[in-house]
Amino acid sequence: MSRHRISEDREKQSVEISDEDNDGSLPQSYVVMRFDKNIPDATLEWIVDKIHTLRTNGGGELLVLKQPYKESEGVVLHISASTIKFLEAAEEMEIMKCDKNGVRREFTVSSLEDFLPDGMHVDDFLTTAEKQKIIKHELENIRALPVEGCIPGYPQYTLYEGQSILHVCLVEHLIKAIYPLHDVESLKKLGKRWYATLFDPQPLEEIRLYFGEAIALYFAFLGFYTAALVFPTFLGFLQLFVSHETVPFFCVFNVVWVTVLLELWRRRSNELAFQWGTIGMTSLDEPRGNFHGRMGKDAVTGRIQPQYPRWKTTAKLYFVSIPIVIACMLFASVFMLALFWVEDYMKDLGTPLAEQLMNLPSIIYSILVFIINVKYKTLATYLTNWENHRTASQFDRHRVIKLIMFEFVNTFMSLFYIAFVKQDLEILKTQLATMLIVQQAINNIQEVLIPLFIKKYTQRTQQNISVSKEVEDKCENINSREILKHIPEIRSDDTRIAEAEKEDLMDVYEETYDDYLEMYIQFGYVVLFSSVYPLAAFWAVVNNFVEIRSDAFKLCKFNRRPFSKKVKDIGAWQKAFEVVGGLSILTNCGLMFISFHQRKDAYFFDQLQWLVMFVALEHCLLGIRYLLHIAIQDKPEWVRVALAKKYHASKQALKNEQLLKNRGILARKFKTVSSRPFKS
Repeated sequence: MSRHRISEDREKQSVEISDEDNDGSLPQSYVVMRFDKNIPDATLEWIVDKIHTLRTNGGGELLVLKQPYKESEGVVLHISASTIKFLEAAEEMEIMKCDKNGVRREFTVSSLEDFLPDGMHVDDFLTTAEKQKIIKHELENIRALPVEGCIPGYPQYTLYEGQSILHVCLVEHLIKAIYPLHDVESLKKLGKRWYATLFDPQPLEEIRLYFGEAIALYFAFLGFYTAALVFPTFLGFLQLFVSHETVPFFCVFNVVWVTVLLELWRRRSNELAFQWGTIGMTSLDEPRGNFHGRMGKDAVTGRIQPQYPRWKTTAKLYFVSIPIVIACMLFASVFMLALFWVEDYMKDLGTPLAEQLMNLPSIIYSILVFIINVKYKTLATYLTNWENHRTASQFDRHRVIKLIMFEFVNTFMSLFYIAFVKQDLEILKTQLATMLIVQQAINNIQEVLIPLFIKKYTQRTQQNISVSKEVEDKCENINSREILKHIPEIRSDDTRIAEAEKEDLMDVYEETYDDYLEMYIQFGYVVLFSSVYPLAAFWAVVNNFVEIRSDAFKLCKFNRRPFSKKVKDIGAWQKAFEVVGGLSILTNCGLMFISFHQRKDAYFFDQLQWLVMFVALEHCLLGIRYLLHIAIQDKPEWVRVALAKKYHASKQALKNEQLLKNRGILARKFKTVSSRPFKS
């Protein structure tokens, strides 16, 4: 199937859906879009026209179906695309596929025969997740034209050239929900190999094919990190039987262990990225849907895309966003310290009333931290959107950095205060045990047991009202308003309607941020302070063993299917874990010398000698960390060789192409010269 053939067939796309409808079948639904019940007909017609119209006219070139209208639900559309559209978009999005030789490379329409396995129909070439990602990409890139100053029916919602129509409609709640549909059979098969097993390895490739690289990489990291925790867990139990004075040993071990862990994970991450075809992602990738700017030709790709000066994004980041984030961190720190001082003051008073109210500051702090975290998350998202980063990976990285910085202060500042201001290692040990055991148990209950109870209750309620609902639906269908007459309608007994209604009630999966954050906080507990509580790693292993299954169960049973997302690594989280790993050198050295200083034989050294020993040991551990970083290569040897071969093949192909051009030019030149009369 050549590109020329596809270009010719594109003109037939607008009538393709009508032909399928005449045959008694409609295209498969991949994405569902539910509109506000009160949306004006003019607005609805305009949005649907933008989705359906050819790209040359500013549309998305997608196929649109509608569910039978119900006044209680509003208009619900099912979005699909033709095979031609899927293949063209796959090439444009540089989707990586394995060819017949098993080599993963960018798909091109002209080489379709090289990619299509024998016996496979072209409709089955792309996975469901890839098709859903393509539809989302096309919807996000339906952008406002210069003549479109506002949304029809809503003059207050102004548009500027290049703005994503989908983003505006979601922000203004004209579109209430948009989500990809689950593939029920594939999901059942995945669940049996994933959360239904206890000790089998995670099916990472199947997870990637169904949920995308971002989610697969999170579970790969979680499994890798949990396996690495076995070593400190073993030593923690050994400490129970050997000696209680093991703080120095655990301080040194933690530094070495965390460095090796993160370096080996970086290596494993690059290995997976190469296998999945994402290792070559750069800042030149497709702009995200919310990226805005004047439409123009991209200097590198030559495509018409939004253009926004990089210096404006940088200026917003350094002169506005970062100062605001630092101010929020300072406020949180001062607020926490003030409550600690109040608590200490009440303890020193010793009055009966003070003793009764002594825990009040901690309770107030816990409540306010939860509220502040929610508000700050909204602020961080707003600031990152306002900065207008070009790609999704850049947006995610800057948003995560803002959130991590604030979360670090809220989570660990109290432990730093107990460890290095109060210097009470027993309270620190108790606090760590409480956070690791109680908080992690509460998190698992919130993530699985409560949603499971709600789901069972909802199912029972729906069964009780199913009869009355059928009667209401019939009445609504009789009195439904006449809209979108030109859009084919799905039959009322079609199973995809019930599936869409079921998934519409599911929780939205808010990407992997909360999952990574949970592991990040746990990682901080283990490496920053666990030298005073070596069993911290054991409780982390227990939690993570449950976490892998509970997160998988939650994804497959309680959440809407998220759109597949391509990533090459865990992004800003890698740096966040490395920063905590570096900081663990200071905290562990500090804990070690506090432990020594509180022993009876501490009089052998004065304060200056303690300080010199602290600095010397800290520098030695930093040196060990640096040597390990140098010794452990980021990429395995076979990945480096494969990348070199790929680069060489690409370079050779360009040379051959240029050679053919040169031969053509020279042939024409010599033909012209040889036709001239020879002069002696």
